[in-house]
Amino acid sequence: MKIMKLKTHKQTIELSDGRKITLETGKLAKQAHGSVVVTMGKAMLLCTVVSNYEAGDVDFLPLTVDYREKFAAAGRYPGGFFKREARPSDGEILTMRLVDRVLRPLFPKDYHSEVQVMIQLMSHDEDVMPDALAGLAASAAIQLSDFPFEYPISEARVGRVNEEFIINPSRKQLSDSDMDIMVGASMDSVMMVEGEMDECSEEEMADAIKFAHESIKLQIEAQIKLADLVGRKEIRTYEKSIENDELAEKIHNATYDKSYEIAKKGTSKLERGQAFSDLKEEVKSLFSEDEIDEYGKLISKYFSKSQKEAIRELTLSEGIRLDGRKTTDIRPIWCEVDYLPSTHGSSIFSRGETQSLATVTLGTSREANKIDMPSHEGEETFYLHYNFPPFCTGEARPLRGTSRREVGHGNLAQRGLKAMIPDDCPYTVRVVSEILESNGSSSMASVCSGTLALMDAGVQIKRPVSGIAMGLISDGERHAVLSDILGDEDHLGDMDFKVTGTSEGITACQMDIKIKGLPYEILVKALKQAKDGRLHILNKMSETISKPNESVKSHSPKMVTRRIPNEFIGPFIGPGGKVIQELQKNTGCIIVINEDAETEEGIVEILGTDQNGIETVLSKIDSLLFKPEKGNSYDVKVIKILDFGAVVEYSEAPGNEVLLHVSEIAWERTNNVSDVLKIGDRLTVKYFGIDPRTRKEKVSRKALLPKPEGFESRPNKKPSSNQNKR
Repeated sequence: MKIMKLKTHKQTIELSDGRKITLETGKLAKQAHGSVVVTMGKAMLLCTVVSNYEAGDVDFLPLTVDYREKFAAAGRYPGGFFKREARPSDGEILTMRLVDRVLRPLFPKDYHSEVQVMIQLMSHDEDVMPDALAGLAASAAIQLSDFPFEYPISEARVGRVNEEFIINPSRKQLSDSDMDIMVGASMDSVMMVEGEMDECSEEEMADAIKFAHESIKLQIEAQIKLADLVGRKEIRTYEKSIENDELAEKIHNATYDKSYEIAKKGTSKLERGQAFSDLKEEVKSLFSEDEIDEYGKLISKYFSKSQKEAIRELTLSEGIRLDGRKTTDIRPIWCEVDYLPSTHGSSIFSRGETQSLATVTLGTSREANKIDMPSHEGEETFYLHYNFPPFCTGEARPLRGTSRREVGHGNLAQRGLKAMIPDDCPYTVRVVSEILESNGSSSMASVCSGTLALMDAGVQIKRPVSGIAMGLISDGERHAVLSDILGDEDHLGDMDFKVTGTSEGITACQMDIKIKGLPYEILVKALKQAKDGRLHILNKMSETISKPNESVKSHSPKMVTRRIPNEFIGPFIGPGGKVIQELQKNTGCIIVINEDAETEEGIVEILGTDQNGIETVLSKIDSLLFKPEKGNSYDVKVIKILDFGAVVEYSEAPGNEVLLHVSEIAWERTNNVSDVLKIGDRLTVKYFGIDPRTRKEKVSRKALLPKPEGFESRPNKKPSSNQNKR
């Protein structure tokens, strides 16, 4: 029997701090068109790539990027009843988007074969964040395939701790960092940036991108060396799109000038769309039905190309945009707060033909967003959800749950706002942005509407945040940086750069660059122009509301937090939750108890709209924590009469009870307690601490009464003869 020998190949990337990343191929998934295992520490990712040899009947690249973190990789079981990984989490979807955005532009535009890139975490390391390795894994696997792919890329995360940049920091390092930026790049140019910062400057952000790019170059070199070791495959042939230069010239001559004039008029999206639609029909009239049947797709393609060229030239040569604005102009803005009467906070933010309606909901820690991934478990007490219904663009299409785009845009808006939520905010805060109209930059409108709604809700944010989407049109020699881009400008432009920030600095960004070799000078120019736009928008927002309301709305829940010693958590909850359930029922408050992992104290959250109800719960806590001091006197109330005494409760701690023994009621002998005391009577008692004989708390009324003249205490009982014998 022959023993099969595996021929494996490896490449190692050494980071500046001594950590290593290893690329290995030849051992796993050999039937895939390309496969690689990326290892860092104990973290291992397997990436496989496969592409069909037959083209699909589509006019786009059918690329699917799938990133999954297997629970077994961390020695854990999936949550829920069915112990099987199901649909991807939001965190996995965000990683898929990061990888997709860098890979997609590098396939030929006429490559229409199905492509699947599958990345899975097989082994987890607490000190390694695997999503930072996904882009490297995807590109390395493609380099080992025969796909028509322009050039290798990679991605890296940048953090900054104590003013020093770190590549691919651990989660612990990231918690101490003032930025978290993912950068995707080729050897020559940056292609993608996404991240959040603690109000950093434009120059600091540019420095972070440069730092990441230098590390990415090393990762790309390793990919090239690995592919050379394995032996490069001959790039597959595929059916390229048919071109017709004569047809292209005919359509260009018939449409370019007219497209230029339509674009120059500066009309609305609807009017402009109708004008271009009429022009397209005019072009079709130049051809016979047989020609349209034969060249229909090419006619549409060349018309779009001519239209795009005309619009771009208008901006480059005259500095005029589709809606008539100059390159630095921001569309008209109007805002409104407190629009919805029943929400805890609400706002409308409109900028041109883009409109977002935001709501804020305040809750306890019970409403925190649970994160349950193999690489990360935790809670978010601030989160933002983004909804993009079809009507916002005047379309009717099926509703099939939350799209990846909605997850991504919501996450970007959330990252832009979350740094401004104060650490001592007692609430779990949920913001929902409903996009009601869209013509570009709806995620940035969500940031603005979210800020307004938070201030309307009385959430004491540190500073207001605004967001703006920047664009770029360049022909290599000329360039125009566009502020507050339209949807069409995003489509036909060379860059989509979204930036959020306060008056003090940047809080989040997302950038996709469609051209090669974007100079850093243009990047910095875009950032500075974005700053001017951000500040302009902030000023417009401040005209509606400039700072958070001092308190939450009258119908909004008020949150009070109290800490109690660990030993009092049980008594406060009561047997089977009886005490806390009764409190919630009687007060209408929501009560949540968490335990501080460090101090082991109980953190009691009280959420309610009725202040009296909140005060009742606080009184219960005070009474529970009440500790009388030995030798002090206290006012008490009689709540129960017994044969051997009366049960009294401290006036300053209702519910905190103690037995007043019959022998301590008066100096005189009390034969019948009810003859001296009645329920509801108020009296003063002296506290003696724990009685050594009974091991119970002892209080006395008689100790505070004057001793009757000639009073003699009853002598202690003498022991019986039987006791003496013992």
